[in-house]
Amino acid sequence: MLPLNLPPADLTVREENDRMLILDQVRGSFVLCTPEEWVRQHFIHFMTAFRGVPVGLIAVEKAFDFQGMTRRADIVVYNRHGQPWLVVECKAPDVELKRHVFEQVGRYNRVIKAPYVGVTNGLEHFCFSVDGEIRFHSDFPLFPKQHPS
Repeated sequence: MLPLNLPPADLTVREENDRMLILDQVRGSFVLCTPEEWVRQHFIHFMTAFRGVPVGLIAVEKAFDFQGMTRRADIVVYNRHGQPWLVVECKAPDVELKRHVFEQVGRYNRVIKAPYVGVTNGLEHFCFSVDGEIRFHSDFPLFPKQHPS
Protein backbone atom coordinates (compact mmCIF):
# COMPACT_ATOMS: atom_id res chain seq x y z
CA MET A 1 0.00 0.00 0.00
CA LEU A 2 0.96 3.61 -0.54
CA PRO A 3 3.01 5.35 2.20
CA LEU A 4 0.96 8.05 3.89
CA ASN A 5 1.70 11.40 5.48
CA LEU A 6 0.94 9.99 8.93
CA PRO A 7 3.21 8.45 11.56
CA PRO A 8 4.17 4.84 10.84
CA ALA A 9 1.69 2.36 12.26
CA ASP A 10 2.30 -1.31 13.02
CA LEU A 11 -0.99 -2.50 11.54
CA THR A 12 -1.90 -6.16 11.18
CA VAL A 13 -2.59 -7.21 7.60
CA ARG A 14 -3.08 -10.64 6.09
CA GLU A 15 -4.02 -12.16 2.78
CA GLU A 16 -7.05 -14.40 2.55
CA ASN A 17 -8.63 -15.76 -0.65
CA ASP A 18 -6.46 -13.42 -2.76
CA ARG A 19 -7.72 -10.40 -0.82
CA MET A 20 -5.72 -8.18 1.52
CA LEU A 21 -7.37 -7.75 4.93
CA ILE A 22 -6.48 -5.33 7.70
CA LEU A 23 -7.32 -5.58 11.39
CA ASP A 24 -9.71 -2.80 12.34
CA GLN A 25 -8.48 -1.60 15.73
CA VAL A 26 -11.96 -0.38 16.69
CA ARG A 27 -14.17 -3.23 15.49
CA GLY A 28 -11.63 -5.89 16.44
CA SER A 29 -12.06 -7.79 13.18
CA PHE A 30 -10.38 -8.04 9.81
CA VAL A 31 -11.88 -5.96 7.00
CA LEU A 32 -11.04 -5.58 3.33
CA CYS A 33 -7.97 -3.36 3.00
CA THR A 34 -9.17 -0.82 0.46
CA PRO A 35 -7.17 2.38 -0.03
CA GLU A 36 -9.76 4.25 2.08
CA GLU A 37 -9.54 1.63 4.85
CA TRP A 38 -5.73 1.92 4.80
CA VAL A 39 -6.13 5.65 5.45
CA ARG A 40 -8.80 5.11 8.11
CA GLN A 41 -6.70 2.62 10.10
CA HIS A 42 -3.61 4.84 9.94
CA PHE A 43 -5.67 7.82 11.06
CA ILE A 44 -7.16 5.86 13.97
CA HIS A 45 -3.62 4.91 14.99
CA PHE A 46 -2.59 8.58 14.80
CA MET A 47 -5.51 9.66 16.99
CA THR A 48 -4.94 6.95 19.60
CA ALA A 49 -1.12 7.04 19.71
CA PHE A 50 -0.50 10.76 19.18
CA ARG A 51 -3.69 12.54 20.25
CA GLY A 52 -4.58 10.45 23.29
CA VAL A 53 -7.96 9.19 22.11
CA PRO A 54 -9.02 5.96 23.87
CA VAL A 55 -9.88 3.36 21.23
CA GLY A 56 -13.10 2.59 23.13
CA LEU A 57 -14.39 6.09 22.37
CA ILE A 58 -14.09 5.68 18.60
CA ALA A 59 -16.85 4.50 16.26
CA VAL A 60 -16.11 3.44 12.69
CA GLU A 61 -18.66 3.76 9.88
CA LYS A 62 -21.16 5.16 12.37
CA ALA A 63 -24.64 5.01 10.84
CA PHE A 64 -27.03 7.95 11.22
CA ASP A 65 -30.12 9.27 9.46
CA PHE A 66 -29.74 12.31 7.20
CA GLN A 67 -32.77 13.60 5.32
CA GLY A 68 -34.46 10.20 5.45
CA MET A 69 -31.42 8.27 4.24
CA THR A 70 -28.91 6.22 6.20
CA ARG A 71 -25.40 7.65 5.98
CA ARG A 72 -22.15 6.48 7.58
CA ALA A 73 -19.50 8.69 9.10
CA ASP A 74 -16.04 7.14 8.66
CA ILE A 75 -14.82 8.00 12.18
CA VAL A 76 -16.67 9.50 15.13
CA VAL A 77 -14.73 10.15 18.33
CA TYR A 78 -16.80 10.60 21.49
CA ASN A 79 -15.88 12.50 24.63
CA ARG A 80 -15.95 10.81 28.02
CA HIS A 81 -19.62 11.77 28.39
CA GLY A 82 -20.60 9.91 25.22
CA GLN A 83 -21.11 13.04 23.11
CA PRO A 84 -19.55 13.37 19.65
CA TRP A 85 -16.24 15.26 19.88
CA LEU A 86 -14.77 14.76 16.39
CA VAL A 87 -16.13 13.46 13.08
CA VAL A 88 -13.66 12.55 10.32
CA GLU A 89 -14.25 11.76 6.67
CA CYS A 90 -11.55 9.53 5.17
CA LYS A 91 -10.84 9.29 1.47
CA ALA A 92 -8.41 7.19 -0.54
CA PRO A 93 -5.02 8.83 -1.20
CA ASP A 94 -5.89 9.41 -4.86
CA VAL A 95 -9.02 11.41 -3.97
CA GLU A 96 -8.44 15.15 -3.89
CA LEU A 97 -9.84 16.92 -0.85
CA LYS A 98 -11.99 19.40 -2.70
CA ARG A 99 -15.01 21.40 -1.69
CA HIS A 100 -17.47 18.49 -2.05
CA VAL A 101 -15.57 16.47 0.60
CA PHE A 102 -15.79 19.34 3.08
CA GLU A 103 -19.47 19.81 2.24
CA GLN A 104 -20.10 16.09 2.78
CA VAL A 105 -18.60 16.03 6.27
CA GLY A 106 -20.30 19.35 7.03
CA ARG A 107 -23.69 17.82 6.16
CA TYR A 108 -22.89 14.83 8.35
CA ASN A 109 -21.97 17.11 11.22
CA ARG A 110 -25.33 18.89 11.06
CA VAL A 111 -26.68 15.63 12.52
CA ILE A 112 -23.67 14.47 14.57
CA LYS A 113 -22.93 17.94 16.05
CA ALA A 114 -19.27 17.37 16.94
CA PRO A 115 -17.25 20.49 17.84
CA TYR A 116 -14.34 19.27 15.66
CA VAL A 117 -14.52 18.07 12.07
CA GLY A 118 -11.76 16.60 9.93
CA VAL A 119 -11.02 15.27 6.49
CA THR A 120 -8.04 13.22 5.36
CA ASN A 121 -6.85 11.25 2.37
CA GLY A 122 -3.76 10.10 4.25
CA LEU A 123 -1.61 12.64 2.44
CA GLU A 124 -3.43 15.83 3.37
CA HIS A 125 -5.34 16.42 6.60
CA PHE A 126 -7.63 19.26 7.60
CA CYS A 127 -9.26 19.94 10.94
CA PHE A 128 -11.68 22.68 11.79
CA SER A 129 -13.90 23.56 14.68
CA VAL A 130 -17.51 24.60 14.43
CA ASP A 131 -18.85 26.81 17.19
CA GLY A 132 -20.85 29.49 15.47
CA GLU A 133 -18.06 30.05 12.97
CA ILE A 134 -15.70 27.70 11.17
CA ARG A 135 -12.05 27.90 12.24
CA PHE A 136 -9.33 25.82 10.62
CA HIS A 137 -6.62 24.37 12.87
CA SER A 138 -3.03 23.52 12.00
CA ASP A 139 -3.39 20.07 13.60
CA PHE A 140 -5.94 17.79 15.20
CA PRO A 141 -6.57 18.55 18.88
CA LEU A 142 -5.31 16.50 21.79
CA PHE A 143 -8.07 14.52 23.44
CA PRO A 144 -9.17 16.25 26.66
CA LYS A 145 -7.78 14.66 29.79
CA GLN A 146 -10.29 13.49 32.34
CA HIS A 147 -10.52 16.05 35.12
CA PRO A 148 -10.81 14.73 38.69
CA SER A 149 -14.14 15.50 40.32
